[in-house]
Amino acid sequence: MNKRQLLSTLLGAAALMATGHAAAQQQPQRPIRLIVPYAPGGPIDVTARLLAERVKDSLGTVIIDNKPGAGGNIGADAVAKAAPDGLTIGIAATATNAVNPWLYARMPYNAATDFAPITQMVRVPNVLVMNAETAQRLKINTLPDLIAYAKANPGKLNYGSGGNGSAGHLAGELFKKEAGIFAVHIPYNGGNPAQLALLSGQVDFNFDNLATAAPNIRSGKLKAIAVTTAERSSALPEVPTVASTLKGFSIDTWWGLVAPAGTPPDVVAKLNQAFVAALESPETRTRFATLLAEPVATTPEQFGAFMKSELGKYEKVVKATGAKVD
Repeated sequence: MNKRQLLSTLLGAAALMATGHAAAQQQPQRPIRLIVPYAPGGPIDVTARLLAERVKDSLGTVIIDNKPGAGGNIGADAVAKAAPDGLTIGIAATATNAVNPWLYARMPYNAATDFAPITQMVRVPNVLVMNAETAQRLKINTLPDLIAYAKANPGKLNYGSGGNGSAGHLAGELFKKEAGIFAVHIPYNGGNPAQLALLSGQVDFNFDNLATAAPNIRSGKLKAIAVTTAERSSALPEVPTVASTLKGFSIDTWWGLVAPAGTPPDVVAKLNQAFVAALESPETRTRFATLLAEPVATTPEQFGAFMKSELGKYEKVVKATGAKVD
C-alpha cells in the first residue's frame, strides 16, 4: 500500500468513526418504564399518566406499564426486582407499602427495604358516606347522630368495603373501635361494587375515596358525613372531620414514586427534580383538583420517612381488625 492509499484508508476510517459517534449521540435515550400496580382508568393510573406526559422534556419518554393483581403486590414486586438503573420506577401506595405487609401472610417483597423513595405524589381524603335516603329515614345528619343511632340499635347498621383489608374496611373497623359501636362489615369484590351496594341501599354506610364518591355526593345520592383526614378537605369544606368527634382519627389515601433499592442517589435526585417540578406546575394542580387529589411534592428523604411512619401506623390498624389474606 502506497502513502496515498494509506492516507485514504485512514481518512475513511476516521470518517466512519466520526459518523458512528454522531449517530450514537443522536440515539434516543431508552424510555423509562413506570409500573402502576393497578388497572388502567383509576385515579392512580390517571395521575401517573399525567405526570409521565409532564416530564417527557426532562426525562424523555415514560411508558406506563399496568400490572394489577394481589392488591397491588404483583406490580410492586416487579418494581422491587427490577434493575436499579433508573429505567424502571413504580407507584408505591397505601396498600402496597403500608397495609399489605401486615395483611398478607406471605409477601414477595419487603416494603421497608426493597425501594428507593423518589417523591410522594398525591394525597386523597377518604369520606364516610351514607345512602342519602337511608340517612334521611334514620334521621342521621352528623357523625354524632350516626354513633348515637348505632349505640341505640346495636347490630342494625352495616357497612360495605372493597374487600377484607381494603382501605374502606380498615377505616370502618378503626371507626367502630374508636366510637365504641358495632356494625356488620360486608366485603365486596372491589370499590365499585361496594359503592353500587351503598347506592342501592344494600348497605348503610361506606368509607370511600373522595374522588370516587364525589359525583354521587354532588348529585345528592350520597350524604357526606365526615372526612377522614386530620383537617377538612378543600373539596368539601363544609363537611367536618371524623377527628372533630373522635380525636386523633386520621386515615387517607396516598401514593408516590419509588425506584428499586440500590438505584444510585444521583439518578434518584434527577428523577425527583423532574417529577417535583411536574407536581408543582399549575397545570398539574388544576388537573389533580378535578380528581379531588392534592399534589404532594417531597424530597426522597421525606417520602421515605413518611412511608416508614405509615407502615408502623397500619401495623396497629390491621392487627386491630384481625384481617388476613392467605
